[in-house]
Amino acid sequence: MERAILFDLDGTLLDTLPDIRASLNGALEEYGYPPVSLETTMTFVGGGARRLIERAVPQGGDVDGVLAGFSERYTHSENDLTRPYAGMEELLKELKRRGYGLAVVTNKLQTSAEKVIEKFYPNLFNKVMGDSGMFPCKPDPTSARFVALSLRVAPRDCVLVGDGETDVFTARAAGMGGVSTLWGYRTRAELEAAGAKVFAEDVPALAALLLKK
Repeated sequence: MERAILFDLDGTLLDTLPDIRASLNGALEEYGYPPVSLETTMTFVGGGARRLIERAVPQGGDVDGVLAGFSERYTHSENDLTRPYAGMEELLKELKRRGYGLAVVTNKLQTSAEKVIEKFYPNLFNKVMGDSGMFPCKPDPTSARFVALSLRVAPRDCVLVGDGETDVFTARAAGMGGVSTLWGYRTRAELEAAGAKVFAEDVPALAALLLKK
């Protein structure tokens, strides 16, 4: 039986894409590179900040410089364009009430992850694990396994909920159950191609899956 639920952040707990795009385009503009659309930004996210910048910077461009500019902007962002998904806060509160361990496992920079979770979901998570340089980014399973260890729960008793292919791969590699959400930044076809088997169309459907026992 599941004893802990691990959540991806971007596209799963929160729609952060507009704020990510704003910080990204600000950094690109500083170097004279063309901006990217919201739709293009959506295809770039999921692999961590460096991978985002590598995808956005023109070939031969200054990835490290743009990465530094993006990180500075996004770390100090007030996340005014970010929005929680309807019903998510209520689901998290119910899971916590029932005694589940709750954690965030994201490729977002650690400081940014902590800041945005504190703003939108304060005091609901036992652990927020972002990219601090301690572990490789997902789909490497190390961060997910470390979170399970921190919660004193075996990986087999954890479920990883996420909207991306990286979450499918991470759950499988970590020996955890997985639920792929369909309100985020990837299509069902993309997730099925990654091997996803269990899907939630919306937050009520996710609640039905997680609260069934």
